Amino acid sequence: MSKTMKQLFAPANKDLRGRILFTMAILTIFILGCSIRVPGTENVTSNLGFLELLNSMGGGAFKKFSIFALGVTPYITASIFMQLAEMEIIPYLSDLAKQGHTGRQKLNRITRYVGIALAFIEGYAFAFAFYGKSGTPFEYLYISTVLTAGTAFLLWLGDQISEKGIGNGISLIIMAGILATLPDMFITAFQSLVTFGNVQETTFGIVKFILFVVVYLAILIGVIFIQESERRVPIQYANKSSSTYKDNTSYMPIKINTANVIPVIFASSLLSIPSILSAVINKEGFTLFVQKYLNYSTPVGFIIYVAFIFLFSYFYTFIQMKPDEFAKNLQESGGYIPGIRPGKDTEKYLSKILSRITVLGALFLVVIAGLPIIFSKVTDLPTSVSIGGTGLLIVVGVALETYKQLEGSLVARNYKKGYTRR
Repeated sequence: MSKTMKQLFAPANKDLRGRILFTMAILTIFILGCSIRVPGTENVTSNLGFLELLNSMGGGAFKKFSIFALGVTPYITASIFMQLAEMEIIPYLSDLAKQGHTGRQKLNRITRYVGIALAFIEGYAFAFAFYGKSGTPFEYLYISTVLTAGTAFLLWLGDQISEKGIGNGISLIIMAGILATLPDMFITAFQSLVTFGNVQETTFGIVKFILFVVVYLAILIGVIFIQESERRVPIQYANKSSSTYKDNTSYMPIKINTANVIPVIFASSLLSIPSILSAVINKEGFTLFVQKYLNYSTPVGFIIYVAFIFLFSYFYTFIQMKPDEFAKNLQESGGYIPGIRPGKDTEKYLSKILSRITVLGALFLVVIAGLPIIFSKVTDLPTSVSIGGTGLLIVVGVALETYKQLEGSLVARNYKKGYTRR
């Protein structure tokens, strides 16, 4: 990493430093916007509950009911549904996915329209949930319009980062929102754990806080390790002229957590739907049913939450990897896995490997997603203080991806520089 930093501050990479500063400026605008409340909602207070994840991903914007309260979550949800719809569910979208760059541009445009539509629907539902029946239709429409505009503006900011900055703009906005809540979380943890009374109580509280920080860092290191872990499947190509096995062999890396954070977000989104509906419908019986069976802080809801994560982990992993298509492309290119016959045998072999690895990946997601829930049950700390969680997984994934992109850009520049000198 030190070598990368030295290269970054070299005079020849001034434009790259400019892109980084531009990215930081855009993220600063996002953080400042998280503090601007929706006009006319100054007296609205909220008990987040199941919406704590949405609040953390938006830099605390939802709790403040700011113009960025919805964040980019509607767009993320739309992206997931679009990826599922492309898998031969909607023929038109499937055809676009096969049309290369042009089709991908159209799909991105459709995804944004769907995301904006979802933002308006969610904004209207949340406006109704916060105001209850005391608001007027105009107030609901006004709030939902402001929240939708906030999401649209964030998507535009994300595009600016992707084009003129460094990294994926949408991902960096989510990461910035999560990081913005960390100082408050550690301050709250310190205030809750450390009581300034006699020396013994104060010392014991400081030890507990230090232990909290150490456990948090240990989980962070574990997340980085799992995110970078992969299974390498050896591949040989019959048409290569090299005679040595090493030179004739390449590898297909399969990450343990191929699905990344998508299964957790999708599971959280599904479980949040009944809660939103209960707030809108406002029927006591339905609300009690949701709180008892469809809230992941209850035993039944937690089991359903875990089952959803496992299900979506398998589903999304096999959608991403597609063993049948990989086996077909490998055979057409003259490649094969040593000891495995091309065609159906290769497909079965890859499916078997994916199934085993996905078990580990899904277990990892369940542990990370379940830690905050269990932590809140066994401790008396506020719900804003947690260990692990989806936010940590998102931050690690985005940070690693951005660093690799930055490192790759520096390597490419050095390669071009050396090639020009030749």
